[in-house]
Amino acid sequence: MACRQTFRWITASVALAFFFSPLAQADSHCPFCTMQGQTLIGEVNQANLVLFGTLKNPKLGNANGSDGTTDFEIESVIKDHAFRGDKKALTLPRYVPPDKDGKYKFLLFCEVYKGKLDPYRGVAIPPDSEIVKYLKGALEIKDKTVPKRLEFYFNFLENADLEISNDAYKEFGNASYKDFQEAAKGFSRDKVLAWLNNPETAAFKTGLYASILGHVGQEKDAVVLKQLLENPDKQTGTGIDGVFTAYCLLNKKAGWDYLTGILKNPKKEFLFRYAGLRAIRFLLEFRPDVIEKKQLVEAILVLNEQDDISDLAIEDLRKWQVWEAADQVLGLQEKEFFKKIPIVRRAVLRYALSCKGNKAADAYVKKMRGTDPQGVIDAEELLKLEQPPPAK
Repeated sequence: MACRQTFRWITASVALAFFFSPLAQADSHCPFCTMQGQTLIGEVNQANLVLFGTLKNPKLGNANGSDGTTDFEIESVIKDHAFRGDKKALTLPRYVPPDKDGKYKFLLFCEVYKGKLDPYRGVAIPPDSEIVKYLKGALEIKDKTVPKRLEFYFNFLENADLEISNDAYKEFGNASYKDFQEAAKGFSRDKVLAWLNNPETAAFKTGLYASILGHVGQEKDAVVLKQLLENPDKQTGTGIDGVFTAYCLLNKKAGWDYLTGILKNPKKEFLFRYAGLRAIRFLLEFRPDVIEKKQLVEAILVLNEQDDISDLAIEDLRKWQVWEAADQVLGLQEKEFFKKIPIVRRAVLRYALSCKGNKAADAYVKKMRGTDPQGVIDAEELLKLEQPPPAK
């Protein structure tokens, strides 16, 4: 492995900015979490040596090309390597600017390359952080099942150290719904209720916490979820799809009536209705035992008539192969917004191309080949990209 040339010291503010960056979501991941990707324990597994301690005696490099040096006093060893021996301090082969106020200790990730120490990443940690306890605990359970590991991470979701709490949240983001569902049986209902009722709880965690409550809560807890949904400051935030879903899980009739009532009102904020659409996707894909597919499709067809979200509704009907809705989808040709919004027309065309054997759909495609042949070719190419690769 080539020696890395850069050394990244990440302060708490920089780390937080990273954690809030948008990440692509995959179907196999927690559907109500906004973070996935590399976790601290994943980085520990990849490193040769991981230490926790304090930086001392930084010395600048010289004109001969030296990068300088900095001493690292070791307070705890997270992952050991023979290179360290029994040393209580190591000299890092580069200058690191001093922390004059002594506000931070550091988590140090190192490689040992050709007998030399290569410290390639340092994370600034508050002195009172439980990061050592957290990482050592995570190492102890790393070979257990995912549900068992989530039980451990659950207890750190609201840790005072953002490095820890966000990392624990990311562990949930990496888990499948099946594993989450199994793990949720052992989570504390009281803790989750307290987090959801606490105005200081980070908004991006709302979806996960609501989802947990949907699995461990009681029917009477649905009032907490309804209050979140009726809070104007929450309606356009992240995780509201998880609140909609949890409401349906705890009180199917009341939750579903509330959700469909929002979808039927085009005056509601787009993001609020879109969260409702995401909740329907979840119920269809992961919990078909809660609401019948017929009802889910009927709710989607309501959105089919709304100009700002119609294209998304049509795409879902196509992906779910709801060909019995062809009349409603093709009937949008009579709507004024159909003529004005190209993205809706493209969605209808993709639906018609996929709905093979339907006379009305075939007739529409034939008409479009005559009036917009390039548009049809482009749509067909996009549909090909969605096809899974052939089996080897």
